[in-house]
Amino acid sequence: MNAGELGSFLKSRRARVRPADVGLPEGPRRRVAGLRRDEVARLADMSVDYYIELEQGRGQSPSPQILAALARALRLGADESAHLMHLAGHQVPLGADPMQMQRALRELMERLEDTPVMVITDLHQTLMQNRMLQTLIGPFATGPGLQANFAYRWFTDPEVRSVFVPEEHCTQSRALVSDLRAAVARRGSDRTSTELIARLRSSAEFAELWDTHDVAVPRAERKRVVHPTLGIIEVGFNSFYTADAAQRLLWLTPSDPGIADSLRELNPDVVWRGLRKETAVTPDVTPDQSQDPAHR
Repeated sequence: MNAGELGSFLKSRRARVRPADVGLPEGPRRRVAGLRRDEVARLADMSVDYYIELEQGRGQSPSPQILAALARALRLGADESAHLMHLAGHQVPLGADPMQMQRALRELMERLEDTPVMVITDLHQTLMQNRMLQTLIGPFATGPGLQANFAYRWFTDPEVRSVFVPEEHCTQSRALVSDLRAAVARRGSDRTSTELIARLRSSAEFAELWDTHDVAVPRAERKRVVHPTLGIIEVGFNSFYTADAAQRLLWLTPSDPGIADSLRELNPDVVWRGLRKETAVTPDVTPDQSQDPAHR
């Protein structure tokens, strides 16, 4: 159980629920944003003292039943409810055998020659990418090390952001941070995720977003890619997760079907030459992901 994170998450969600959202009067003398602690406890049918202990990071690990009641009281979405369970030390069932699913991702990727596709970890470490993907958004370093971590480069390397239209940068930043927070909780704040977040907090933008405690797992998104040859391309980003959510396959679908034909005719090394620095992976760059099961 990550008591401190659990308490901070509960407090941040409580502040976002208006009394009217749960059938309570606003009242003229309300001094806090959102619900009061006693209101949350009453809605979740639990002791006020115990709820206060949870918010302060002092209470015993709550049961799944109590967490479910808190999720209802705080009007949490599915991703937020799963995040709450992970912070309390409970596993949320995800289904099939993880290793079988990871092998399946590689096999599936090999059959998608005409689709831009890549495989990343839950911490946005790039593992594999096919030629179509490289032609569409440029080649990225793969393997261990921070240069192969898209989230780290997004917050530290302005060149990475140039692939997407500026109007969507803020949305992309929020989505990355919310996804990373869910991943860190699933991992139980292991060494790899803890070191990555520590490095990312050197970015003021990341630190501010991290402290909001927002959590969401991306599934299907639409973004606009700035391509050096084909101009602005609207692209759908779709995710297929392994059972343990440690890896995901991303496949990109341009809104214009004719874009695929154009991409097949282009050489990614020529298209992105001078616009994308292909940085060599440094083996000893921290965080150390060499022992990370999600990276294998």
